[in-house]
Amino acid sequence: MKTLFCSLALCLTTVLSAETPPQSFTIDSKVLHETRRINVYTPPGYTEQGGARFPVLYMPDGGMAEDFPHVTETVQSLVTDGTMRPFLVVGIENTERRRDMTGLTREEKDKKIAPHVGGSAAFRQFIRQELMPEVRSRYHPAEETAIVGESLAGLFIVETFLLEPDLFDTYIAFSPSVWWNDFSLVRGAADRLKAEPKLRKTLYLTHADEQDIVGGTELLAGALRAGAPPGLVWFYRPMPDEHHGTIYIASAPAAFRTVLGISSKP
Repeated sequence: MKTLFCSLALCLTTVLSAETPPQSFTIDSKVLHETRRINVYTPPGYTEQGGARFPVLYMPDGGMAEDFPHVTETVQSLVTDGTMRPFLVVGIENTERRRDMTGLTREEKDKKIAPHVGGSAAFRQFIRQELMPEVRSRYHPAEETAIVGESLAGLFIVETFLLEPDLFDTYIAFSPSVWWNDFSLVRGAADRLKAEPKLRKTLYLTHADEQDIVGGTELLAGALRAGAPPGLVWFYRPMPDEHHGTIYIASAPAAFRTVLGISSKP
């Protein structure tokens, strides 16, 4: 899957840089004990509208050789054709992806996917305590925030939505790997939703034809159908004709139009 995006990223980087060259900076993270590179896309009109404040779309897998060029090209196109509101896009480049995107697990097979796993809580802390303040100081954005990601990044997004829903306003998860830890996250979704009766957020879910991901995402959709808080706006739009390597590209335009579009605002 990442091979496809890496090759696509090389093509899109040239197109993107011709119109809106991305900016980059680094954070010496005290939370993660490492330096993290951050890539930032500014939407059309950002420079000209000096006092304007734009909402922020955060994304894991946000390196220039990862999904950042694809996502920012999509945003650029949708904003230009008037079907999406202008957003800053903040891409978080990976160091140890499988560590940052996964929560704790009791499953031995899960622990074998990488030397380190189970770091999602620390990664959230990095976003909350270090990245978001840095973005606010550099770009003076609007208060509205969203996050998008696929696969393990989708797992991180679903986990954040269920465990720390106030971190973002809008959550967009493509083919989230909710099989992690024997589906415990989505098995407990009903109780977590019940504990948040005043929740006012937006959630967009989709998946491709992956058997292990389909079952877990449908469990979450079932919990939402049965007990979503009244203030939660949510969408579940499966794409069974897509595959793990195509779901991000295929689903992003519709997702962004739906939850980040002109008529959508938290």
